Amino acid sequence: GMNGGERLAAVLAAHGVPALFTLCGGHISPLLVAAKARGIRVVDVRDEATAVFAADAIARLTGTPGVAAVTAGPGLTNAITALKNAQLAQSPLVLIGGAAPTALQGRGALQDIEQRPLVAPHVKFVRQVRRVVDLGPALTEAFAAAREGVPGPAFVECPVDLLYDEAVIRQWYVEAAGRGTSVPDRLLRWVLKRHADRLFKHSAQPAVVRASEVRVPRATEGAVGRAAAALAKAERPLIVVGSQALAQASNAARLAAALTRLGAPVYLSGMARGLLGRDHPLQLRHARRDALRAADCVLLAGVPCDFRLDYGRHIRRSATLIAANRGAREARLNRRPSIAAIGDAGEFIERLAAQAGGRARRPAWIDELRARDAAREADIDARAAIAGEHVNPVALFRALDQIAADDAVFIADGGDFVATASYILHPRSPLSWLDPGVFGTLGVGAGFAFGAALARPAAERWLIWGDGASGYGLTELDSFVRHGVPVIAVVGNDASWSQIAREQVKLLNDEVGTALARTAYHEVARGFGAEGFEVRHPRDLEWTLRRAREAAAAGRPVLVNVWLDKTDFREGSISM
Repeated sequence: GMNGGERLAAVLAAHGVPALFTLCGGHISPLLVAAKARGIRVVDVRDEATAVFAADAIARLTGTPGVAAVTAGPGLTNAITALKNAQLAQSPLVLIGGAAPTALQGRGALQDIEQRPLVAPHVKFVRQVRRVVDLGPALTEAFAAAREGVPGPAFVECPVDLLYDEAVIRQWYVEAAGRGTSVPDRLLRWVLKRHADRLFKHSAQPAVVRASEVRVPRATEGAVGRAAAALAKAERPLIVVGSQALAQASNAARLAAALTRLGAPVYLSGMARGLLGRDHPLQLRHARRDALRAADCVLLAGVPCDFRLDYGRHIRRSATLIAANRGAREARLNRRPSIAAIGDAGEFIERLAAQAGGRARRPAWIDELRARDAAREADIDARAAIAGEHVNPVALFRALDQIAADDAVFIADGGDFVATASYILHPRSPLSWLDPGVFGTLGVGAGFAFGAALARPAAERWLIWGDGASGYGLTELDSFVRHGVPVIAVVGNDASWSQIAREQVKLLNDEVGTALARTAYHEVARGFGAEGFEVRHPRDLEWTLRRAREAAAAGRPVLVNVWLDKTDFREGSISM
């Protein structure tokens, strides 16, 4: 029969999982070997957080849960930040965690801790498996739970004595029982044999493996009708689309077509960036707050009224607010909507377009918003033209936006540098921009780049890395090289945690804790076997970016270390 590792691998294969991300550990070895034998690519990285971030990116780009496997104890605790990030970003992923042998839990075994209380607050689903026969069903359930309703992470704990061959485990238990003849010794032998019998009960029966079915939650017909009527009569309608609207990633093109049919101006955020391509007449990029304040009907599609919308205060009290969201709590967060459409937001917009297509077109309103956008673009051009000793970050992103391929995926990991990028870089197509999401986690970059590499093997991948944030993932250049994953990392080197320094120095007159050095990140990359380039002067920028593209096209990971000038592009932008 199949051992436990093979049972888990069979479920991964049934769900079409392209890759299993991991950092090895004795507790999970049988799973890694079995996954490889099934043709699943096993991608081993240098930090468990990277493995979970990579699974998160797969989930966002495909809509199918990504999968990571970590060993017991510290393997699991290292993964928790990435798990929390996925929960808050509503990414459906499955985390498989090793655990100490069932008979030794709570007795001081290696890496044995109570894992449920550590993980439970950060996931939708926790299952601690206790019998071999339950491994497959538990993992299948986890796949379903991750995708149902508001998507999120699911966790399955698989103790090591459920994963190896039955003969091996029974031998372990025989050896653990010893050969003594005293009553306590004989009792221990009996207890451990009975324990092993329980572990393997029914496991001789062939495992039934099937992919989990997931029902897509649908808003009511009434909500669709009321929203269609509200949009049709609005003078200044506005739509804001967020990540959750792309929970069904494969429907991105249909969602884009529906927004085009609706005809109302659109702001895109999070994973929805790039949904309408580079230059769509309905898409706006700047001055969102002003637009929201002027609008008389606002549709929030998969977007809660959290700090990003000033807790709902950006929307006028008199405006009709339509909240389309899979989560009832999120639809009503901080602000009661006029119309709550509880269900999949992307599917809701498709149904809305079928009813109200074109009736939301307001040319004068759209022209007013586009004029505001054009003014901001002109301001950005003026700022890009400011010359200094090193590279102007605004000019850097203007150049990168010209040079990057049409299939480019942009991965954003950093504070100030990334926030600047978000104003200037134009994602080319749906699902071509990855940022941490609402948790604002630094360190996502390397893992996201791995996930993007496996979800979109043909695409060009640009990792936009703040010099501070790059420190979390530089070691993964080694993993990129070992796995033959070409990524172009651009490090914005201003020798500072600028997002923090800017406010801290102004308010507290001290840069303590925020100063970095002009570190030779490109030499670090070379040490790991990647290509490394340094740019200190604007005249070398375009030429170097083109060389970096060539290196990646030839299959090599590359890091471009760009010395930046200080800039006041984002004065006063701290969020609370």
